[in-house]
Amino acid sequence: MRGGAGQLLAGRYRLTDRPEPLRALAVDERTGESVLMRALELPALLTAVQEFDDPVPAQADRLVRRVAKAGSVAPTWHPRLLRGVGAFVEGELLWTVEERPAGRSLADLLTAGPVPPYRAAELAADLAGALRALHEAGLAHGNVTAETVLICEDGAAMLGGLLAGVAEEAMAEDLGGPGGRRRYDVRAALVGAVAERWPLDGGPAGDCWALGVLVQRMVTGRSPFPEGGVPELVTAVRDGRREPAVVCGPLAPLVERLVRPDPGQRPGAEAVQRELAALLSGAPEPAEAEGPARDVVLKPAAPPVPTRRGRGPRPAPAEGGREAKPPRIPPALLGPLLVGGVFVLLALGVAAVVLFAG
Repeated sequence: MRGGAGQLLAGRYRLTDRPEPLRALAVDERTGESVLMRALELPALLTAVQEFDDPVPAQADRLVRRVAKAGSVAPTWHPRLLRGVGAFVEGELLWTVEERPAGRSLADLLTAGPVPPYRAAELAADLAGALRALHEAGLAHGNVTAETVLICEDGAAMLGGLLAGVAEEAMAEDLGGPGGRRRYDVRAALVGAVAERWPLDGGPAGDCWALGVLVQRMVTGRSPFPEGGVPELVTAVRDGRREPAVVCGPLAPLVERLVRPDPGQRPGAEAVQRELAALLSGAPEPAEAEGPARDVVLKPAAPPVPTRRGRGPRPAPAEGGREAKPPRIPPALLGPLLVGGVFVLLALGVAAVVLFAG
């Protein structure tokens, strides 16, 4: 199925946008809520049925049931977990569906550059809380990546991608077996060279390792492991060949412990949440550089010359470049002064006449 906007899937999901062939945004016409849909291409052997239209379920139906089971036991009540809605098969694609509040993925956010360390700590604390709820419910996530993290409009981080991760792991096992080279090849084709998806171990400890890798990606804008290809990435993870966590600033000690090869030496999600809360409680005020940009005001090279309010234009400079000086006696006082001088002279004249006539 390669339809676009307006297509109706599973009789209830109306596509609103399809930015990628295997990812689409839709509206659930039963509930009215927005959802994100991810698809996996199913090989023919998973969708085929027996000859003569024998109603024997195809293997794809088993995949759907496994995905639905994981969704049914997930703690959907947690405010930092995106709720998985369900899964279904449409043609050659297996679709997983989860709620999609307003926001943008962490992967989109990181295209603009790294995240300041204390902001990364806030996001990591949200994700650690989501992982803690999953682990306490007996589940591992297995798909902690920048693509599966949603940054909401209020700035909080929500963890999604649970059902999509379960579907990928289930398909890798169905096609490649429980282990060995064939399963590795199938999983490499499904997952790709994404460092967070290749811990040395699975389960809750693998989720915490992935969180450590994701934190370093947030702070530096890049993976601590080479991602040129799956073989190179897996070899680097196995050999511990990575960029040191010191580049993470105040988060370096925590990241260093999260990516230790021995899962027994890594902190669990609850301990990570506590440590991040302690770090944030002592966080300094955001630096000026991290705040919104301000308008630049250029200062004059010399103090400005005061202007004359209500007095008309300034006198033009005299010849030689010197400015004409204003008169010492204001023009408004010249009339009264002249009249006063005349009266004084008359008084002196009368006094002289009386004196000589005496």
